Amino acid sequence: MKTEIIIDNLSKNYGEKRALNGVSLHIETGMFGLLGRNGAGKTTLMRIVATVLNKSNGNVTVCGFDISNATEIRKLVGYLPQEFSMYSNMTVYEAMDYLGLLSELPKKTRQEKIPALLKRVNLDDCHRVRVKALSGGMKRRLGIAQAILHDPQILIVDEPTAGLDPEERVRFRELLCEIAEKRIVILSTHIVEDIEKTCEKIAVLDKGEIVFNGLLSAFIGTEASLEDAYIKQMGGRV
Repeated sequence: MKTEIIIDNLSKNYGEKRALNGVSLHIETGMFGLLGRNGAGKTTLMRIVATVLNKSNGNVTVCGFDISNATEIRKLVGYLPQEFSMYSNMTVYEAMDYLGLLSELPKKTRQEKIPALLKRVNLDDCHRVRVKALSGGMKRRLGIAQAILHDPQILIVDEPTAGLDPEERVRFRELLCEIAEKRIVILSTHIVEDIEKTCEKIAVLDKGEIVFNGLLSAFIGTEASLEDAYIKQMGGRV
């Protein structure tokens, strides 16, 4: 099974509004940045790939499975939405254990994987802390842990560093890069720095359409930074 996502002429309509218009992408192992202003269509695209939202037209395959095969695709995809919430009155371990149970992981597997994952996201000293007591950054790291609990081949994270302080954002980016060594990690954001620090390949969405798809270095070109290139591409409207 090849780890790849193929999106061909994908469109999504909300009534009279077209949120995505003829989007085509080929995404392979590693970090892939999806950049665009709020309302550009990033979240709609991610939700379709994660089988949370139905497409209107076009084709999407995830590791060889058509997007209509939601059961198989959800085994392959971990998803951290922008608005992430968990069982606030549970402890960190209880919440992870319950989600593992929902993913049909055996008890022994959960007992082995959950402590290792909490350590990986630097929450190993918080397993008895209630989720509602965690800071914003800690909740985002817990979100990553739950998203990779079932060992997915693809991780989709939507605006993961929004609202985090600079130090926490750096730690979060480092964690995503580590996870991407053997997986596809799609980082969807309007924060230019997050893309520039982590991704070699990017796509830029504007008004539901792809306006660039390729190497980060090619997008920057002769500009001083990704931010300068992005501002130029957007006509000064970021």
